[in-house]
Amino acid sequence: MPSNTFHAALPPLEALRNAWGWVALRGAFAVVFGLLALAMPGVTLALLVIAWGVYAFVDGVAALVAGFRMRENGSPLWSLVAVGLLGIGAGLVTFFWPGLTALTLVFIIGIWAIAIGVFQITAAVRLRKHIQGEWLHALSGLLSIVFGLAAVLQPGVGALALAWVIGWFAILFGALLLAMAWKLRSGRTA
Repeated sequence: MPSNTFHAALPPLEALRNAWGWVALRGAFAVVFGLLALAMPGVTLALLVIAWGVYAFVDGVAALVAGFRMRENGSPLWSLVAVGLLGIGAGLVTFFWPGLTALTLVFIIGIWAIAIGVFQITAAVRLRKHIQGEWLHALSGLLSIVFGLAAVLQPGVGALALAWVIGWFAILFGALLLAMAWKLRSGRTA
């Protein structure tokens, strides 16, 4: 008889270990995107919009695949599936409407960052009994929420400042995901 406790429905540890590469891929894409944003802060806002759209889309695909590979009682890990769908959606909006103003882009990025932060923390809470280092996943979610709130509350930042903020956010977020992937790969469990 299945238990109704919160942690009883978590994905098996082996499924988590098998999906470490998708977590690492998300982290690597975030770090590369962040480094590019820092290296080329003077790029036009249109290029930044497209670059961010590619990043959001690729991150969304990787999160979606990870969500379907990390199963809980035979079902996908829906918090990561939601992160994936949000990323893919944000990327597609950016591709189809690249002429959005910088202010609108700041709001889209901010709302996206807040939403994925909530889902990252949700996933970390669900993983806490099965692996060590789940705090890295939660910390990446908290970083995402703080970044999103700053973007929504202070949308008047210039394109150059936005490139630097996004760059550092992506690097820190990616580094935390890479650390989480390393813990999963090495099999360090609670």
